[in-house]
Amino acid sequence: MQDILNSLSTYGYIILFIYSLGGGMVALIAAGVLSYSGQMDLSLSILVAFVANALGDSLLFYISRYNKPQMMPYLKKHRRKLALSHLLMKKYGDKIIFFQKFVYGIKTLIPIAIGFTKYSAFKFNILNIISAALWSLIVAFVSYKAGETLMRASKYIASNPWLAPLILISLLGLLWLYMQLATKKKKRVG
Repeated sequence: MQDILNSLSTYGYIILFIYSLGGGMVALIAAGVLSYSGQMDLSLSILVAFVANALGDSLLFYISRYNKPQMMPYLKKHRRKLALSHLLMKKYGDKIIFFQKFVYGIKTLIPIAIGFTKYSAFKFNILNIISAALWSLIVAFVSYKAGETLMRASKYIASNPWLAPLILISLLGLLWLYMQLATKKKKRVG
């Protein structure tokens, strides 16, 4: 986290834009903390993250919509996750476009999965823009308000370097477990 904070204060908005094209949660949290400490502007950070995030998901949607045959070889290993994305879309409908902004692991797959369907491009873009705006506002304001706590946590982790890999491995393990359980093939009875 400390490295991200140092990089953002140096290259700030460019890194935030590039990182937000494909997600951007960690960079936006770091930008909120840097805004709290006066090293970045909160309003500009929200705007940059919003534009990049909305653009990134729209690009994924259009790439999958118009280049399905070219994309399929790259997605072969992720068939179960794409199927999960389709199921989530059926179960939650339009709300999944907002929900996916906050969940690592399905963030990039939902726009791709929606692009493969006949879902209205106009409707997707409107919901995507609204969702990206809400996502950037919520994440930035929460991280700004929690700036002091996050800065103290970052310093504590920096002074105890063994904690960072432990936390990262734990989070990745939980994500992997969730994806395995959510995409597990169910045995048919009968």
